[in-house]
Amino acid sequence: MQQPKKPKYRKQMKRVRHLRGAETRGVELSFGDYGLKALDSGWITARQIEAGRVAMTRRAKRGGKVWIRIFPDKPLTSKPAETRMGKGKGAPDKWVASVRAGRIMYEITGVDRESARRALELAASKMPVRCAIVERTRTLL
Repeated sequence: MQQPKKPKYRKQMKRVRHLRGAETRGVELSFGDYGLKALDSGWITARQIEAGRVAMTRRAKRGGKVWIRIFPDKPLTSKPAETRMGKGKGAPDKWVASVRAGRIMYEITGVDRESARRALELAASKMPVRCAIVERTRTLL
């Protein structure tokens, strides 16, 4: 699973407000021919990102190349179960990526159109947000 090697601070504030609105960066395909775009905003955990990657590569029978365009760099903390209130903030529990609507999360190339669509559909089923499959438009000069 992905997480930062050496974060500057162990704990961060939650800041849910920054998930409002649409994404302006990372909204177009940069590397592959097909991609998975988020239609909603939300937090995607490192486990969900890894589950999507494994599902894609297995569905594509390890053919082609996969790019992961999101990185879980935000720590989420939680207190242990059955703990009384107070006594400070809990320990870092998991890492999440903040994803706003319009962000390309995965890209794939080197496989045919149908295989790419099936692989991306499988990865989309692992995500906690609604997703759409996008395709690079070829322009002939």
